[in-house]
Amino acid sequence: MSSSLSGRTVLVTGATTGIGHQTARLLAERGATVLLHGRTAEEAHAAADRLITLSDVPAERLCAHGADFARLEEVEQLAQQILAKHPCLDVLVNNAAMAAPERHTTTGDGHEIAFQVNFLAHYLLTHLLEPALTADPGGRVVNVSSSLHRTGSIQWNDVNRTKRYSRLAAYAQSQLALTVFAADPRVTAVSVHPGVCVTSLLPLYAHEGGAPAEGAAHVVRLCDPSVEIVNGAYYDRDQRVPPAAIAAEPRSVKRLTKLADSLVGQTV
Repeated sequence: MSSSLSGRTVLVTGATTGIGHQTARLLAERGATVLLHGRTAEEAHAAADRLITLSDVPAERLCAHGADFARLEEVEQLAQQILAKHPCLDVLVNNAAMAAPERHTTTGDGHEIAFQVNFLAHYLLTHLLEPALTADPGGRVVNVSSSLHRTGSIQWNDVNRTKRYSRLAAYAQSQLALTVFAADPRVTAVSVHPGVCVTSLLPLYAHEGGAPAEGAAHVVRLCDPSVEIVNGAYYDRDQRVPPAAIAAEPRSVKRLTKLADSLVGQTV
């Protein structure tokens, strides 16, 4: 990995475990200042402490932030904290994700929980951080998506899936929405399936998987400014491949933007 990550500032959501934690480690080891996000500030600080202890990462390169993505108010507060301290943000890694629960569950904001945590929260965070991401040329967003997005469909008239719910369909819908979102023209963004790794999401994919660090390496590669990216591109590990057809449809991108804006209370 080149030293071009040195001096870059990167926010990694879901950085307390799994691929997100290893992504934060690799970025910090390569000289980036890493903003680690966790569901709580305590979890984020603990993750930063582990990196300092186990990886010899300098403490000054790490900053911990907490926000529960099941509460959009906390996402807004996180964005305010980031903008106040880091008016220029080089990379946002939208990594935080959860497996949809067995039973249909809605958040206090009124959204199906996987759709909110995996997509809407990241949509809102990206929207709010747009000034920092576009402050200097080269700012980019890396969405950690899933190959399961290909099995999904967006239920435009019932994204909360109140009529027909299955955890796999809900999860796939959230990952499809995140992948479609990468084609939003307001920021430069790509999506990546990091491979099947041993994380809390493994049961959705298989019984065996690679080490989280293996998946993290594919994410970190796309954070490097020396790697040229095209807005809306989708990567399966280190190979650029076509995403699901809907992700390449401008009409679908606009439709999703309009829907997401209405759900999170934003205006374009």
